[in-house]
Amino acid sequence: MSRLSYVEDKIVDLDTLILRREIWRLKGDQVVFTNGCFDILHKGHVTYLAKAAEEGSRLIIGLNTDQSVREQGKGSERPINDQDARALVLASLGFVDAVVFFNHQTPLDLIKSIQPDILVKGADYDPDEMDPKSPKYIVGSDVVKKYGGKVKAIQLVDGFSTTSILKKARD
Repeated sequence: MSRLSYVEDKIVDLDTLILRREIWRLKGDQVVFTNGCFDILHKGHVTYLAKAAEEGSRLIIGLNTDQSVREQGKGSERPINDQDARALVLASLGFVDAVVFFNHQTPLDLIKSIQPDILVKGADYDPDEMDPKSPKYIVGSDVVKKYGGKVKAIQLVDGFSTTSILKKARD
């Protein structure tokens, strides 16, 4: 298998991911899930994802489709990179085991299907927040906690965001 094929093989549809998830479960692997747009991959993203991967044995990234990024109101120019480009860059990271697209405002359905052992978001979210209307609420945290999974927040790297990179490029 070529190196590019190896990377591309990490980008999967939900049915394939569920099969892989079951194999990993049988092996006793702890599956970590996180999600995002990851539009322009930067130091903050890589640091966050590496720390997320350290929480378990396998890291799955739920990646917003182009449509769902546009619906988040991040600006008319977003996403900068299309979903296939973003997925390939993420899949090329050695500590990423799978990338799967989701086309909704939240990854809730994906979380219900995958049933990760550990759900991870950045420290701008609060694992203990239970009010879905709160900006600190982690979508799917209640689902994961119900079946005994863990929800964690990871410290972000100050000074790195796609928005700040775009602003710097314009100035």
